[in-house]
Amino acid sequence: MKVTGIVLAGGRGSRMGGVDKGLQPLRGRPMAAWALLRLKPQVDEVIINANQNTEVYAAMGYRVVADEIGGFAGPLAGLHAGLSAATHPLVATVPCDSPFLPEDLVERLHRSLGDNDLAVAKTGDQAHPVFVLLKTSLKRNLENFLKGGGRKIDAWYASLKVVEVSFDDEADAFRNINTIEELKGA
Repeated sequence: MKVTGIVLAGGRGSRMGGVDKGLQPLRGRPMAAWALLRLKPQVDEVIINANQNTEVYAAMGYRVVADEIGGFAGPLAGLHAGLSAATHPLVATVPCDSPFLPEDLVERLHRSLGDNDLAVAKTGDQAHPVFVLLKTSLKRNLENFLKGGGRKIDAWYASLKVVEVSFDDEADAFRNINTIEELKGA
């Protein structure tokens, strides 16, 4: 089954001093470029969700979609925008600030999806809620959740049939970079 990949780069970057995290350089490339490099071979189509610097993101060679819900409403707003633009029955999401994501992320999530609505990566006891594979048909469900004022990703997932997929063998791959100090350390 075909998969649309979405790099979520629509946040404010408040923990990084208000800069666009996806465009911060890591080893000579923007962090979002590293995420794209890892995600592209795993999917059939790539979309970038961004709410600022859209021309810069577009120059990376992929379609850019902004949140339809204003005010930097969080990753669910980015997911909603991506679901609206996706052309395939499945969508995989990754954040722009996780440049080391697993090269087999989508394959492993897909193997476990089965009849569930959504498969989410997990290491140890911690789920990684923006590393997911879900059915595009959930768009209306998410839209209703957002229209009702919902913003918490865990609250939306609680209403769905979700399977957690262990990535304990690749735990470091889910390290995200939220601060300037973490960026310097990477």
